[in-house]
Amino acid sequence: MKTTTKLRQLLASDQMVVAPFVMNALHAKIAQSVGFDAVYMTGSGTSAEKGFPDVGMLTMTEMVGNAKYIANAVDVPVICDADTGYGNPLNVQRTVREYEAAGVAGIQLEDQEFPKRCGHLEGKQVVSATEMVAKIKAAKDEAGDDLLIVARTDSRAVLGLQEALERGHAYWNAGADILFIEAPRDLNELRVIAREFPEIPLLANIVEGGKTPYLSSQVLGEIGFALAIYPVTALLAATGAMQDILAQLSSIGHVNLEKLPTFSDLHEVSGLSNYLDDALEAATEES
Repeated sequence: MKTTTKLRQLLASDQMVVAPFVMNALHAKIAQSVGFDAVYMTGSGTSAEKGFPDVGMLTMTEMVGNAKYIANAVDVPVICDADTGYGNPLNVQRTVREYEAAGVAGIQLEDQEFPKRCGHLEGKQVVSATEMVAKIKAAKDEAGDDLLIVARTDSRAVLGLQEALERGHAYWNAGADILFIEAPRDLNELRVIAREFPEIPLLANIVEGGKTPYLSSQVLGEIGFALAIYPVTALLAATGAMQDILAQLSSIGHVNLEKLPTFSDLHEVSGLSNYLDDALEAATEES
């Protein structure tokens, strides 16, 4: 079954879909191995892996390249940050083609001005709703009924909640498959959004330390959201763990092995045994 079909079926079910952050194929494999039914390739994490902050420094080609490795590594649907679409509606159509070729199930387009920045930072600016509607229509014209389009508005922080709700209606009417109103400020705003769009798949973005209160996926599902992404959870955990273990190695010259996964654990996640079995089978057939 195609991953686009899997994602549509997940959204049509009563199940709350949780897509954790992944910034590379290894993280995607880990997420799938512990039971997640979808993953989200975060722009902030992909930027961080390349040594940049989340301020729109990566190109479409760099993002798509990462998406291809991730989609090839797992069987679950991959939703990818596609930033502002990397240009005008014609650029958006090329973006759709490139992500489709990479094998992802959905992409997220947002209405920030370029260069964009993390949705939970100050100083954002948004394009007109008319410009964003044109991008969504271009994306859907190119994607048809296959690749899912997540329409994100960052207007809550710039123009207020009412403008964000109005843009949500406009973006849904333009053909978006999932609606994403970025950075609601409190539980009441999340409930207002859910009441405003009772029949529309809604995405909640939960950033630890961000503008939106930290809520569990269960609570978000009860409010009325269909999909939750946690785009920096694993990155924060990995950053802290790496800082701690490397500081230990630097200061005393060795680490406590009991605090680390084993070498075999890494091979298990990467799928080494499958590759070795395939290599042995190929060698046997040739002999």
